[in-house]
Amino acid sequence: MKIITGNANPKLAQEIAEHCFATLVPATVSTFADGESSVEFNENIRGEDVFIIQSTATPVNDSLMELLIMIDAARRSSASRITAVIPYFGYARQDRKSASRTPITAKLVANLLTTAGANRILTMDLHAGQIQGFFDIPVDDLTSRMVFAKDIKRSVGTQDTVFVSPDAGGVVRARKFADMFHADIAIVDKRRPEAGKSEVMNLIGDVKDKHAILVDDIVDSGGTLCNAAKAIMDAGAVSVRAYITHGVWIIHLL
Repeated sequence: MKIITGNANPKLAQEIAEHCFATLVPATVSTFADGESSVEFNENIRGEDVFIIQSTATPVNDSLMELLIMIDAARRSSASRITAVIPYFGYARQDRKSASRTPITAKLVANLLTTAGANRILTMDLHAGQIQGFFDIPVDDLTSRMVFAKDIKRSVGTQDTVFVSPDAGGVVRARKFADMFHADIAIVDKRRPEAGKSEVMNLIGDVKDKHAILVDDIVDSGGTLCNAAKAIMDAGAVSVRAYITHGVWIIHLL
């Protein structure tokens, strides 16, 4: 087994390698003067089971291009199997035509990864589970639910809790949490006047005198989260906590 990383999150890759009692394949991942990505592996990976760890974090386009080039380099280096480990799968929110003349970019990215030579995709908390169907190769969509559940039990407990979905699309996620705790769910009914902005219209469900726990996969601008928390507190909740897998906006600020 060989583990390779790009520039998106080398610290994460190093920790994964240490956990697997392995060392990272020495690689030169750089850019030319005009911004083109350049990749060279400084170790033989012929016939190896290769894992390329590269989250498509900010800057998304650069990270994605690096990943595609590393996959191609591994294929041309005669790796036996190539698994793309993508903790945050960028472009996942563009998984359908939201208007008449818009792309389905998540499908485009799936095609690019497959064409580059990936044999398997390993990701976490996809924005929509059906994105797995965009691929003609195996996709493992891991969940953060077990990790979050441990922290919820420690910090909140299991009594008087309600799990809140910040939008209609996250109801299934909230329901899975609620089933683990035998708790109720609530839904924030919102609308988006434009991309990156949201307005809370209604709160569906009872949160009065309960500890509300917002669960979501991505935080971008943070507007939805803040508006939802305010609506929940206005409805009489004792407290509001949020558990988010991908802090895209926070990562960008850091």
